[in-house]
Amino acid sequence: MHPLISNDAIILGIFLVLLTLIFKTSQSPHPFWVKAYTYLPSLLLCYIVPASMNSLGIISGAQSSLYKVSTNYLLPAALVLLTSTADLPSILRLGKKALITFLSGTVGIIVGAPIALWLVMWLLPGFREQAIANEYWKGLVTISGSWIGGSSSQLALKEIYGCSEALFAIILVVDAVVSTTWTACLIYGAAYREKIDGWLHADTSSIEEVKQGILAYKEEPDRPANLLDLSTILALGFGGGALAHALAFVLSTNLQPYKATLATYGLDPFTSNFLWVVILSTSLGIALSFTGLRKLEKLGTTDLATLFVYFLIMTIGMRLDLSNLGGNMGLFLVAVIWMLIHILFMLVTARLIKAPYFFVAVGSQANIGGVSTAPAVASIFHPALAPVGVLLAVLSHILGTYGGLITAWFMRLTL
Repeated sequence: MHPLISNDAIILGIFLVLLTLIFKTSQSPHPFWVKAYTYLPSLLLCYIVPASMNSLGIISGAQSSLYKVSTNYLLPAALVLLTSTADLPSILRLGKKALITFLSGTVGIIVGAPIALWLVMWLLPGFREQAIANEYWKGLVTISGSWIGGSSSQLALKEIYGCSEALFAIILVVDAVVSTTWTACLIYGAAYREKIDGWLHADTSSIEEVKQGILAYKEEPDRPANLLDLSTILALGFGGGALAHALAFVLSTNLQPYKATLATYGLDPFTSNFLWVVILSTSLGIALSFTGLRKLEKLGTTDLATLFVYFLIMTIGMRLDLSNLGGNMGLFLVAVIWMLIHILFMLVTARLIKAPYFFVAVGSQANIGGVSTAPAVASIFHPALAPVGVLLAVLSHILGTYGGLITAWFMRLTL
């Protein structure tokens, strides 16, 4: 069927207008919008709106080139920019309790994936055959990317492992429902933090130490970005992406003769050109974070990278057909058990090291929610603590793709 709008220039303009409206309304203090975005996160809306347009025949994701352009150009640039802003010294100054609690949540996600998948295959008759036939692990690994590193890692892993559009549409719903429910639980738990801290035998004095140490992150005054600043940010992102593409081609080409050998160990994705683009973009960004270029974060580097990611999300959404969307209780059950394992890891770790509930809530949300929600959860405890959520979420960006690759390897061993 011929779509109503087939010109990519028009679709690009429509998407940018829609993004602006979503950003505007999601930040509105009006009670209607506050309540609406409580139940329908802006990130999920960026999938649903283009998917609805595609399902209704207004646009055609299959005929558009925007998705290919976004994955090849915008995603590597976004990865370079997001990781280059990591203030690793400030992250280390958060203290060992904050970092250990956060990392325990990351480990819980990596370890929890194969355990949850195995349990559901054991509990539900026929689910194992269904999971193997439909390659559910390819969809589940994108959740690990989302729960560790955010949308950029989720999208990268989708491309690396070739998750189908039909499966990804279901995964998005599973991810949104489970993660949003857990975020609500964390916020609700903040009202009872004293009781929870008592159960954890927590030393809450460490929160004040973190608060005083982290305020230095915002010491330097912001200033408007000028033409040189903007061109430098774009050069950093797209230049880094270009270098990643060049090196990835060399590495993937040289590894092709060993594909069969690598496949016996579940490492065949390392012959993928796109995998190396993602790894090299992320690694380059981390290396650049130790240079003066990290200060570009004050001029909007993170905001621009986030815009790239959101636009890429919309181009993925336009490839989804909502008319084929069907629920899958098995996948929901996997995600729920998986989340419970993540929670268990964090609570046990927090009790062992006597970390306060604040570190559990913010550390978990930095993993599960990322930069969009971790600062908001932190600010519930005290507005001055919002930067803690930012820094831990940035750390999650660094770990996301690497954690997803490990998770995928574990899940493939389960099948």
